[in-house]
Amino acid sequence: MAFEYIKALHIIFIVTWFAGLFYIVRLFIYQTEALEKPEEERKVLVPQFNLMAKRLWLGITWPSAILTLVFGIWVLTYRWGYMQLGFMQAKLAFVFLLYLYHIKCHYQYKELQKGIAKWTSNQLRIWNEAATLLLFAIVFLIVLKNTVDMIWALVGLIGLGILLMLGIKLYRRIREKNP
Repeated sequence: MAFEYIKALHIIFIVTWFAGLFYIVRLFIYQTEALEKPEEERKVLVPQFNLMAKRLWLGITWPSAILTLVFGIWVLTYRWGYMQLGFMQAKLAFVFLLYLYHIKCHYQYKELQKGIAKWTSNQLRIWNEAATLLLFAIVFLIVLKNTVDMIWALVGLIGLGILLMLGIKLYRRIREKNP
């Protein structure tokens, strides 16, 4: 019975972590665009977006990332045999990439809190989709648990990536026509 509670908590913190990751990059976009506004607007927007980013990043996203890891390891202690299976090794590789993504977001967070925007808002939109791709990869791997299905899922993941990039380009064109 304890296993189900631990697994449920792991899933809950995965959801809150991803919510934080998706929204923080959206805030990075807003922060970056606010830094380009006229002084009067910038004085209002930048502190507000900085506060929102700080509360989200430090109050939700980081704690969720840590608790996801804690409960994930705890779940694995009940299913240690899964560590020998290819799907679990692939899933954990994607989870590792997700933590690298998280750390890169932390560096972006720190720079934007100082008013330094090294990436354009369009680059950040593309960056935001990396978390989407990782989410799809992780969920398909943990649900399918089959090498053949994993290959099809990865082909689908590549297709999804292409669709996301096309969507970003289309959005950019629409936005440029209607500022």
